[in-house]
Amino acid sequence: MRKPLYFIVLFVLVISCKKNASEASTSNETVQESIKKSALIESFKFQPNADAIISVHRGGKSITNYPENAIETLAYVYSNIPTAIFEIDVAKTKDNQLVLLHDNTIDRTTTGSGKLIDFTYQELQAFHLKDDFGNATEFKIPLFSSVLQWAKSNNVVLTVDIKRSVAIETVLDAIRAENAEDVCVIITYDLKQAEKAYKLAPELLLSVSARNEKELDWLLHSNIPTENMLAFTGTRLSADAFYKKIQSYGIKTILGTLGNLDKQAAAKGENLYKVWYKKGIDVFATDRPFAAAKALGVTK
Repeated sequence: MRKPLYFIVLFVLVISCKKNASEASTSNETVQESIKKSALIESFKFQPNADAIISVHRGGKSITNYPENAIETLAYVYSNIPTAIFEIDVAKTKDNQLVLLHDNTIDRTTTGSGKLIDFTYQELQAFHLKDDFGNATEFKIPLFSSVLQWAKSNNVVLTVDIKRSVAIETVLDAIRAENAEDVCVIITYDLKQAEKAYKLAPELLLSVSARNEKELDWLLHSNIPTENMLAFTGTRLSADAFYKKIQSYGIKTILGTLGNLDKQAAAKGENLYKVWYKKGIDVFATDRPFAAAKALGVTK
């Protein structure tokens, strides 16, 4: 009699587990449905034959009299490429203010010297931003909140690169405080970061690393919905089939032409941007936004 009793108990346990799993799944679906998703999740879905998008590295580099990570530079580029999106770097000051800066120090990009973390935001006002050629400008290191306000006012998309000194929670709080979810994409560099970002902000679009089949497979088997993904495919070209595979999941592809590929285009002809677009590139992360935009036909 013990064997039948064992199987009865086992059957009840299996049914109970299935019921609990089903209830949990239903609960998760309900939570997902209740989230107010960023408008970018819909507008950045892959669409065949859509125009290419220019992603301006560091808000604009190598532009005379316009420093990287400056509101004034974003506004200047935007006035010429109104469909551009802007990659920006968010760092933290001594008094915990979020500002735009790429380096750990202010030496390269400002008239000052020293580690950013050693200065309060007020102290940084004594310095001016420099362009990539060393020319001092009248511009100052901007607050992240000011950049968010500018982006919202102009309906400009920001891809937010969070520096190691800053907790992602702090940046998300700042975005939510400005109600800027519809203009922000969070950049992540590996699956662990992506999963954490999605857990903390399931309403936001994420730039995720998909540089090869292995990374793509990790993402596809993660708990992150494909609709929340923009796929950064690296700074080297892959086979056309790889880009098409990513797009088959409704995910746009990003190619980092910044660096070697931008140099190739400058040396061999701007038509290369069109060649790469035809391979299956949707977003061009570039240090040459004006040249890329002109070649791809997305300037004013």
